[in-house]
Amino acid sequence: MKFSSKLATLFFSIFLLISCGNADDDVNFGLDFGDELGKGKPVDDCLNLGESDLVLSIQEQYTTLPGKVSIFFKVSDSQGNPVPGLSADQFTIYEQGRNDDCFNTISTSESQARISPNSQIFSNNTLLVLDLSNSVLSTSLEELKSASISFINNVMPATTLESFKMGIYWFDGENELHELNPLTASKEELTASIETITTDISSDPSTDLYGAVIKSTDKASDLLNESTKGDKIGAASVVIFTDGTDQASRYTKEDAQKRVDNANPNISFFTIGLGGEIDTQVLSDLGKTSSVFAGNKDELETTFNNISNLVSQRANSFYLFEYCSPKRDGSGENNLAIQVVEGNLQGAVQTKFSADGFTGGCE
Repeated sequence: MKFSSKLATLFFSIFLLISCGNADDDVNFGLDFGDELGKGKPVDDCLNLGESDLVLSIQEQYTTLPGKVSIFFKVSDSQGNPVPGLSADQFTIYEQGRNDDCFNTISTSESQARISPNSQIFSNNTLLVLDLSNSVLSTSLEELKSASISFINNVMPATTLESFKMGIYWFDGENELHELNPLTASKEELTASIETITTDISSDPSTDLYGAVIKSTDKASDLLNESTKGDKIGAASVVIFTDGTDQASRYTKEDAQKRVDNANPNISFFTIGLGGEIDTQVLSDLGKTSSVFAGNKDELETTFNNISNLVSQRANSFYLFEYCSPKRDGSGENNLAIQVVEGNLQGAVQTKFSADGFTGGCE
């Protein structure tokens, strides 16, 4: 099977681990950055599914006795855009044992297929980094506060989840990335911290944009390393707002760009620019995942919302899909294919799992 087009970039790629027994004991949740399907592969032609419009990128796979198969994956379209909000009934499971010429369809209802909370293995952090130099504080502070609160409400889940956290930082002309609120899962705490911003918060009217990019990238890297301890997969987003160019000249654009380009692939970078003094090319380069620009302060909330939607979609395009396999101990290694249908788009991926030790009674 051929894909209709190749992805230009892939937020994650495939790491495949086949194991038996208790998942907490047996699984190593490291990531392997490859291209497209990584250690997976397109489904066998015998299924005759046609060309894929969606890409299922398996991040992790494991089995749990007595017979559960769990697959953690990301779904993107053929342009690399995330596909959030899928449900279990949009997936079809196919298994092929050693006695099968092709795959057999497994009933999603009989196999108790479900989309499960992925918080047990997935951690997502967002850093919102605000330019609070004098030009912002004197002309657009209230609009920025309103836009930031809207961003928080859009990105953070409606129900508090410890796996989704956000921290808020700000910069001016000082050689420091100021902490407004540490990483937290509480929307209320984040909102309250935004409300505390006043026009006298800064004592240096200059703009150390490149320093803020470097420091926030380092902080995101540290948070990612910390949040992925204890067998977790992690992702992070850095969202930087500014209304101007770097004025402090403490660091170079090349310094900042190199830090972004060499960052962990699990970190996404977004930039938001306001007004006519920004350098759109610089912000586009630094916001390598996506950049948006507001012509004036009245457009600021809409612009923040555009980025918040992208951040939220990426975080919610990861799925932990689980089902109870009918395969039993002695059947050995089996092929597995998963197809997803979203509207008139479909995609599928094929992999393998071992049914060693599988018995009935899976829940």
